[in-house]
Amino acid sequence: MNATEIALLVVGTSIKLLLWPSYHSTDFEVHRNWLALTSSLPISQWYFENRSEWTLDYPPFFAWFEWTMSVVARVWDPRIVDINNLGYASPSCVMFQRLTVLVSELVLFMALRRVVRIKGNTVQGQISMALVFLSPGFVFVDHVHFQYNGVLLGMLVYSISLIMEGRDLLAGTVFATLLCFKHIFMYVAPAYFVYLLRHYCAVYRNGRLNMKASVGRVVKLGSAVALVFGVSFGPFVAMGQMSQVVGRLFPFKRGLCHAFWAPNFWALYVFTDRILSITGASQLASSTRGRVGDTRFAILPNVTPLFTFVATLVAMAPALLVLMRRNLRPEHFVQSLVLCALASFMFGWHVHEKAIILIAVPLGVLTMSPRVLRMHAILTTAGFYSLLPLLFGVQELVPKMCVLLIWTLCSLWLMRAKVSAWACLTRVERVYISGFGLLFVATELIPCVFGRLEFLPLALVSVYSALGITFAWINLAYDFITAP
Repeated sequence: MNATEIALLVVGTSIKLLLWPSYHSTDFEVHRNWLALTSSLPISQWYFENRSEWTLDYPPFFAWFEWTMSVVARVWDPRIVDINNLGYASPSCVMFQRLTVLVSELVLFMALRRVVRIKGNTVQGQISMALVFLSPGFVFVDHVHFQYNGVLLGMLVYSISLIMEGRDLLAGTVFATLLCFKHIFMYVAPAYFVYLLRHYCAVYRNGRLNMKASVGRVVKLGSAVALVFGVSFGPFVAMGQMSQVVGRLFPFKRGLCHAFWAPNFWALYVFTDRILSITGASQLASSTRGRVGDTRFAILPNVTPLFTFVATLVAMAPALLVLMRRNLRPEHFVQSLVLCALASFMFGWHVHEKAIILIAVPLGVLTMSPRVLRMHAILTTAGFYSLLPLLFGVQELVPKMCVLLIWTLCSLWLMRAKVSAWACLTRVERVYISGFGLLFVATELIPCVFGRLEFLPLALVSVYSALGITFAWINLAYDFITAP
């Protein structure tokens, strides 16, 4: 590693260590419980264990990741892996789990480092790497709220780097492995499927499709993917438990929206229904019930999981159009991946606001044109601002404000496409980004102005952020389709 990379790692680690005493969400206990159940129970009971409400609902490779950490946890503090020790959060437990996030995030750091080197180790590449690695998404969600997005997005970036090198078979294998860690990455699977089918499997000789060579590559890629899924899910198929595993992975009993609406199309839809119900004669029966339960509307038609699935597929059309061009390049794949992630975020069922990281990371890997840089500024500002309500404690107010403000200013002034991102923005776009300052004052510093309308500050954050993300999605789709 060079001096710049070492400095980045030291600065990033120092900032994250300072945040260790911060609040942690129920996700902290979720992962502690998974450490305990994978350590204490045989594999045949992993997806049946329900002593805690935080049952295992990630694919098997992530369960084995938890088991690996539990081996160390048993030595560090045996009470961490006591399956009956629900809610355990001693200082030693907090330190251990925070440390596992910090160490596992090195996967992201090394993957970003690979991308920078593949792209020529330019100054702008190093700046983009630093901004992705230090993004508020990872700081807020992983190092305060508590999750393991760093290691997972690191695997995605590593797969992207392999695509950039032309090592398509290995890239597809790494992505299949990632799916067996966390199934949310199904959001971007269509981009992988179409790209690998066209760029790897389809072999042309003298301008004509060579069927024999193409079929051979299909078999090779299919065998690699089947092997990965066989290793991951094979034991549960052998035990006759796949229906139980699938039921845990896809809990469609949850409502359309999370308790705090993700800033997507459905946030605008729910907010519109609430406004209509207040101004009209109808009484609002239900909005969103959070983690479980159906979302029902007073005025607008109810939305089913099937409808969101179809809407998401339709919204992915621009992503697939990007991959239909004749001169297909790895850059087009990353563009398509971003659009697939955006389509799923905008129209998916029970989307969490934290899923914005899945869009921001590959977008940060792209080579920026002035137009893409504009949309990057709007999308990341809106997306990362929408994460602030996750850190609702008074003690987190100043740290989250400083982290987001400093990162946003660095992004606007240091990221360049001949000129800075701020210079690329139109006057209206600058006003929109500046508006988050007023929103912060209203919703974070003086929320009392909303009186008994307790839902309104959160709703305003979701809706205002959703406007920017929707605008960015439309513009990115147009730009990626029309670009040469």
